[in-house]
Amino acid sequence: MTAAEYEGEPAAELAEEARQGQMPGWARLVLVVGLLYLFLVGVRLLETGIEGVTGGAQETLFEGITNPLAALAVGILATVLVQSSSVTTSTIVALVAAGSLPFETAVPMIMGANIGTTVTNTLVSLGHARRSEEFRLAFTAATMHDVFNVLAVAIILPLELLFGVLSRPAIALSEAFAGSVGGGTFNSPIKGAVRWGARQIEQVLELLTSDPQVLGGVTLVVGLLIIFFTLMFITRNMKVLVAARIERSLNAALARSGLVGMVVGVVITVAVQSSSITTSILIPLVASGLLLINNAYPITLGANVGTTITALLAAFAAGTVDGLAIALVHLAFNLLGILLLYPIPAIRHIPIRLAGGLARIAVDRKWIAVAYVAGIFIALPILVIVIS
Repeated sequence: MTAAEYEGEPAAELAEEARQGQMPGWARLVLVVGLLYLFLVGVRLLETGIEGVTGGAQETLFEGITNPLAALAVGILATVLVQSSSVTTSTIVALVAAGSLPFETAVPMIMGANIGTTVTNTLVSLGHARRSEEFRLAFTAATMHDVFNVLAVAIILPLELLFGVLSRPAIALSEAFAGSVGGGTFNSPIKGAVRWGARQIEQVLELLTSDPQVLGGVTLVVGLLIIFFTLMFITRNMKVLVAARIERSLNAALARSGLVGMVVGVVITVAVQSSSITTSILIPLVASGLLLINNAYPITLGANVGTTITALLAAFAAGTVDGLAIALVHLAFNLLGILLLYPIPAIRHIPIRLAGGLARIAVDRKWIAVAYVAGIFIALPILVIVIS
């Protein structure tokens, strides 16, 4: 099956649903915006809940790691535990800058963080499991991000270990910039608003229990319920809200050049300071048929690049050559991954085809989707760490 076959519902069907909609368009738009905000609050609660359940265990993962594969697994697992590659990469930058983590060990950890961050949109895609076609599209859109990052690591990590393709240029650039790095911070108003909303719910939940782990578990469940609830209504309303002409225009604009989609992904991710937010928002768009998978693909790659801004800001604040170098490694890894896997069409579509094949299997056997998430993002990294 070719990549072009992974498309959503025909535009005519969307137009028919739009004609059948009873709610005024402006009211439906307000509803969708509100649901999107609540959806992001749910994602934030999911992150907070997982962190509460694990009790900050991710902090101990960075200690005593020397094997590159173990370091890669640590990057994956640490990011899954905090549900944020930004947190993981910023922590790695701080540890490298302080001399607590060897630069050579931090490089594969950064790559692992890129894989681990994809778990959020994969979890979000499970919210569409009740409707087979939506689930196929959503799971394909989510796992193509996983597959791309895994393929990038499989190609680039050996090249880095053998020739230093990332570390050598990064160190040279950071040394050239030495003495000119200063402090810098950036707070996204969108992310701040989401944190505020999540905090209001957390304060209510704190009335139920004072046990941090129990509270973390309750927060996690509430976050999942909010995600699943809002996904259902976001998908339904967006199908009706976006008429066929708009749907065609959106996809036509993105189809002209993958670079356009990448720029969109970079801009959104820099604005919200989270690749998880960017890629998670894409899932209901693809599931509803409003955004074709081929057009969502470059946006996810742009999100990979955009999320490196956090580590770069952390490096500027730290003001050390090694700290800046490891942040530049993060940027270089994502740029090199795109250069290696995207320009040639035959290679470009491999992640979509593999993700589509996995999605077709998962549609018939939902347990495979759950096993995939648990195996790739938790069980396998733990096994590698234990063995190493």
